[in-house]
Amino acid sequence: MYTASKERYTTMEYDHCGNSGLMLPKVSLGLWHNFGDTANFENMRKLCFTAFDSGITQFDLANNYGPEPGSAEKNFGRILKEDLGVYRDELIITTKAGYEMWDGPYGNWGSRKYLLASLDQSLKRMGLDYVDIFYHHRMDPDTPLEETMGALASAVQSGKAIYVGLSNYDGETLKKATAILKDLHCPFVINQNRYSIFDRTIEQNGLKQAAQEEGKGIIAFSPLAQGMLTDRYLNGIPADSRVNTDGRFLKKEQLTDSKIHQIQALNEIAKQRGESLAQMALKWVLKDDVVTSVLIGASRPQQILDNIKVIESAGFTEEELSLIDEVSVEKKA
Repeated sequence: MYTASKERYTTMEYDHCGNSGLMLPKVSLGLWHNFGDTANFENMRKLCFTAFDSGITQFDLANNYGPEPGSAEKNFGRILKEDLGVYRDELIITTKAGYEMWDGPYGNWGSRKYLLASLDQSLKRMGLDYVDIFYHHRMDPDTPLEETMGALASAVQSGKAIYVGLSNYDGETLKKATAILKDLHCPFVINQNRYSIFDRTIEQNGLKQAAQEEGKGIIAFSPLAQGMLTDRYLNGIPADSRVNTDGRFLKKEQLTDSKIHQIQALNEIAKQRGESLAQMALKWVLKDDVVTSVLIGASRPQQILDNIKVIESAGFTEEELSLIDEVSVEKKA
């Protein structure tokens, strides 16, 4: 039987999520990879225990995380039932709906029918009465925003979610959604978006600025750009890389010679700072107060321990930030 470390709150830092009262750890654990039915269950337990023992209180899921879709929630539900559940009030458990989950017209996008049915299924898989944050996973161009936001508000009113969030939205849509949710008195606190040294979309589509203006938190996924911002690809593509074993998310054509040169140059900057490239990349995402937390994935417990060292990282000088930009931002032709 698992017993959590008594030291679990001694090193992690927690920040308010936007203007809300909810505090989140600066590093959170994402269950997008390594928690599906193809992964080793005992390793999943070790990942969750290492995270929680290190003060990581937030575990991020979605209805479709697997493979197979739903299996990450099912496996995490088993870990809750057998071990972590006694600490439920110390955990922030999140899930999402928005991508394809089941066949037919009601298993995708942003309708009220899909979102509320999906949340019920997620709770059942995890053996929970409620989640702490329920997200709409992506913008739906064909469903009125009022309907989708109304479904999120209903999830809170029914006691099945404490807070709501939006994922993969842009700045303009975020502002519209915020106004609707405010009218519905719905506690919308957070945006989840891809953000890294290599992917700065949220700076370009207005999301980062809008979140700051509206007092909402941001949690960044893929802060290590699917492993590109680690020492994994410093000398090209290793034989056992995810590129070769699972080409769904990181593709060979992304790792061009020029990209590998960028990674090497960034690694040199990290060395000057006395830290790993991964540590520097995580710190870069957290460099201002707009991003509340970074989501890390892990296949081994040691990766979690390595990544939480970001808490000890020094801030950046203007010169370092300029150097990182110079190396990583694609020049406009």
